[in-house]
Amino acid sequence: QVQLVESGGGLVQAGGSLRLSCAASGRTVSTYAMAWFRQAPGKERDFVSASSWTGGRTYYADSVKGRFTMSRDNTRNTVYLQMSSLKPEDTAVYYCAADPLGRVGVTRSQYGLWGQGSQVTVSS
Repeated sequence: QVQLVESGGGLVQAGGSLRLSCAASGRTVSTYAMAWFRQAPGKERDFVSASSWTGGRTYYADSVKGRFTMSRDNTRNTVYLQMSSLKPEDTAVYYCAADPLGRVGVTRSQYGLWGQGSQVTVSS
């Protein structure tokens, strides 16, 4: 059973940076598609970024394109989300997700494995 654990969230001022990590345990996720979603209070859980198992294909939501960078280190069984030029509207709980079938997509329902989430708060 794969477990995903996010870390690296916190409070940051607008314009600042944070790096989230998602460490997988239980088995290797090197062939899994991985993704990040976020959920702000009272809103739906929205797609942020997704990566193919090689990292060769990476997709971003328009709202974070150019500011966020997703990467993965399959040797460490870990994916990262580097967030820069943060805005107050980026405030949310950020979730790591995995699809064992390796399908890269933006749809929440296709990802069967989820972490517990990491809070990111951006102050103005």
